[in-house]
Amino acid sequence: MKKYRINEIFYSLQGEGRHTGRAGVFLRFSGCNLHCPFCDTDFSEYTEMSIQDILNRIMRWKECGFIVLTGGEPSLQVDEDLINALHREGFYIAMETNGTRPVPTDIDWVTLSPKDCFLEHAPKLAAKKINEVKVVFDGVHDPTPYGKLGKGLYLNLQPCDTGDTTRNKEVTRQCVEYIKQHPQWHLSLQTHKLIQIP
Repeated sequence: MKKYRINEIFYSLQGEGRHTGRAGVFLRFSGCNLHCPFCDTDFSEYTEMSIQDILNRIMRWKECGFIVLTGGEPSLQVDEDLINALHREGFYIAMETNGTRPVPTDIDWVTLSPKDCFLEHAPKLAAKKINEVKVVFDGVHDPTPYGKLGKGLYLNLQPCDTGDTTRNKEVTRQCVEYIKQHPQWHLSLQTHKLIQIP
């Protein structure tokens, strides 16, 4: 029986992107194929869980009907068996991915959060299905190429949390100015951090 390395499972509100404010179950997978300098997730601890273990943990929140597969990089572990089990229980499945690996075709909503601009030797994009793009804006790297990935995509810029209050204010100011000059982009704030929820 396959086991998935799960960093945490919790119920909260989606804090970023198109589904901001929506109640959902968050299934955070441990591990990533990239090492981004601003990553805020500790992957050193995880629990190995079967599909049934996962279902046992999330069914108390079934009524919300929305689950977010995140990480780390969930595409390293998510497979059709897990997707089918979640769909059978009535969940609408969203996934956030760096896009460097293929994503199962039955995911309902795919958020591409590319990180290649931050890394010297990043893999090329492999995800085919994308519903929205969420680019971490640091004031240094140009997000323009990601706005050309396809028509009909929701485009979100999210100011990078650098850990420095003064720098964060400047990055946010630059992000707002970029959006004003490129109105196809929308501002995505980490609202969960702003209101201090998980």
